[in-house]
Amino acid sequence: MELDKAIKSRHSIRKFSSKKPDWRDIIEAIDAARYAPMAGGNYTAKFILVDNPESIKRIKEACQQDFIAQAHYLVVVCSNPSRIINSYGEKGKNYARQQSGAAIQNFLLKITESGAATCWVGHFVEDQIKSALKIPEDINVEAVFPIGFEYEKKRTRKAPTDIDNILYFNEWKQKRMKKLKRVDV
Repeated sequence: MELDKAIKSRHSIRKFSSKKPDWRDIIEAIDAARYAPMAGGNYTAKFILVDNPESIKRIKEACQQDFIAQAHYLVVVCSNPSRIINSYGEKGKNYARQQSGAAIQNFLLKITESGAATCWVGHFVEDQIKSALKIPEDINVEAVFPIGFEYEKKRTRKAPTDIDNILYFNEWKQKRMKKLKRVDV
């Protein structure tokens, strides 16, 4: 799949078919995450692939979103900011989160390319997920991704917003590359 097609076709799925994804495709998507930018070469993102039904049930409860239980696999993305904080001080916390976001985007695009689907779940009780997966206290849980195949293909989605609503030039709210010059006539 071409990159533009993966970007434009990726969307959140909350209803999965019973078909089980190939776990190797999920590993390949996690491998793609390794190529995300890293501050100072300190890779902070960690991925936990979950296929244990009891763990999936506990994570579903922590997220308070029932559709998660339909998935055969979950990927829980975490970050360990300790090394990056040692290198950059308090700003390291932000860098760890930024790195996780970049790694997640690579992961999402690769999942889309494989034909599987997911939904980025950011609402959860972090302590419950840490308990279910034995994640240490100093590790941040960034997001949960139920992985499966879309129950029924949706129509092609349109662009979420017009580019004019997100693009400025040279300064905030400047919508043109160059300011218009007044011409006296």
